[in-house]
Amino acid sequence: MLHALDIAGMVCPNNVLLAPLAGYTNYPFRTMCMRLGAGLTFTEMVSAKGLMYNSGETKKLLYCGDESPKAAQIFGSDPAVMRAACESEELAPFDLIDINMGCPMPKIVKNGDGSALMENFPLAEKVIAACAKSGKRISVKFRIGVDEAHRNAAEFARLCEGAGACMITVHGRTREKVYAGAPDYAQIAAAKRAVSIPVIANGGIWSKKDFDDMLARTGTDGGMIARAALFRPQVFCDIAGGDPPPIGALFVRQLEETRALFGEHFALVFMRKMAAFYCKGRPGAAEAKRKLFAAQTTQEVAFLAAAIFSDGTPA
Repeated sequence: MLHALDIAGMVCPNNVLLAPLAGYTNYPFRTMCMRLGAGLTFTEMVSAKGLMYNSGETKKLLYCGDESPKAAQIFGSDPAVMRAACESEELAPFDLIDINMGCPMPKIVKNGDGSALMENFPLAEKVIAACAKSGKRISVKFRIGVDEAHRNAAEFARLCEGAGACMITVHGRTREKVYAGAPDYAQIAAAKRAVSIPVIANGGIWSKKDFDDMLARTGTDGGMIARAALFRPQVFCDIAGGDPPPIGALFVRQLEETRALFGEHFALVFMRKMAAFYCKGRPGAAEAKRKLFAAQTTQEVAFLAAAIFSDGTPA
């Protein structure tokens, strides 16, 4: 089921994608996942209004270096502002712009953004159409509905394609479920049958078996890895093929690249979080996390990580 993925002429080496993860999918993390086998990665979601107001912090999220192909995710609900973001200098390097219409977080939804757009079909259509008029490739990531009584993945998929999207990603849970429970394979499959553009399945993929099962049960063109990549980025090796490097070696390189790009303070805070994820399932994980979050320098984090990840536990 592993194959190249053609998105409106943009060819990805395979169909295993890294999801946009708020607070995590910065450039060093994305490039690590690509080296491990991800065929396409996305920036964390970026506010279209933040770009309009020339926010330095927003721009920092869009650092993309020499990765190829490049994909960014934006969110917002004002069609004019969203189109302006797609046409901005900051998004010019990206080959694909994804619109977030699935985020379930209250602070996003209450502003009418993210999954709130699944409750407003006319506005969602206007947003997608406006972005498509920018001339960029546009994709949309959404959920199967806002709650169990309003599952409408196929209908929303058709709306996306009709408005100009060249790919969709369907998260197989409702907004109400957030990240709990099994994905609804039937709803994802219905979305796939409803359109002719590539459809990517998201939700509940933690292993090669999960990936294969998802594609077999839904008929989708690829699978998107989210939280599994935070706990074990070598999942991309498992799916795409290749020997998974030890987490210790991956951690050292990620820390060095993060510090070089974003500085000591950002790297300290970020890499403490990453080390805590990578600790999951290891002997003494709770104590290791306590020590990591007490660390005051990246050098101290690196020292602690060397001890944590040299205990012989499989990668």
